[in-house]
Amino acid sequence: MPPSTPPSSPSRPDCTQTPVTRVRDGAIAPAPELDFVAEETPVALEFNGISHATMLATPADLEDFAVGFSLSEGIIDSVSDVRGIDVLPQCDGIVVQLEISTACEVRLKTRRRAMAGRTGCGLCGVETLPEVLRPVAPVTNGSTVRIQAVLAAMRDMRARQALHDITGATHAAGWAGADGAIALVREDVGRHNALDKLIGALARQAMHAGGGIVLVSSRASFEMVQKTAAAGVAVLAAVSAPTALAIRLAEDANVSLVGFLRGGDATLYAHPERFTP
Repeated sequence: MPPSTPPSSPSRPDCTQTPVTRVRDGAIAPAPELDFVAEETPVALEFNGISHATMLATPADLEDFAVGFSLSEGIIDSVSDVRGIDVLPQCDGIVVQLEISTACEVRLKTRRRAMAGRTGCGLCGVETLPEVLRPVAPVTNGSTVRIQAVLAAMRDMRARQALHDITGATHAAGWAGADGAIALVREDVGRHNALDKLIGALARQAMHAGGGIVLVSSRASFEMVQKTAAAGVAVLAAVSAPTALAIRLAEDANVSLVGFLRGGDATLYAHPERFTP
């Protein structure tokens, strides 16, 4: 599905055009042509003036990203803890400044860390093992979900990955209701960033996400399960495989974990009892 806004326009900063030389059947094309590539930009997050994290991310939906990161990392408890967000482009990246409640600032200072993120890595720079394996409360929603709805939702999400269709370089995270109807999709060069953007969008739009399904166009790592549980969603469905640690966390956090979700096939790794045909 092509984007409604031309990718090279100033209102769409997530990709740009670059000259490329094609190779087809082993033959090098005689002349270059223009192709679209995804943008990847350092995005620094500041909380009440405190520099906390710098991630490499696609420079779109950054308010969603900032709120979702704050929620999934336990910096804030709800979107109401955010008093304001400013997105400030700089010559070498983007600074997102968040004003958060005093209580959250105090908590942040007690567990402050210097985290430098890289594409595809959600834990770079954490200082101690407990920070990585911090506990998450078990998801309380236990309603059943039709597996056919999950399969349909993944197919629908793939059709909505406009930036991936243009560039081939981005992951997606989507949320669907229990009926499988996709309501939100966010994309980013980093799979963790895409999920944080989704979580932030759900919170900022005050959507009751707990009874729905989170879908990711990637593997299901420990951090992806951790973020899904922190968002209070009981089902995580991934295109690729989970890790053993992700399965153990999903069991403990009451998250139904689905992997290898492709076409009409899937593998149920945790809490399969939640699914019906």
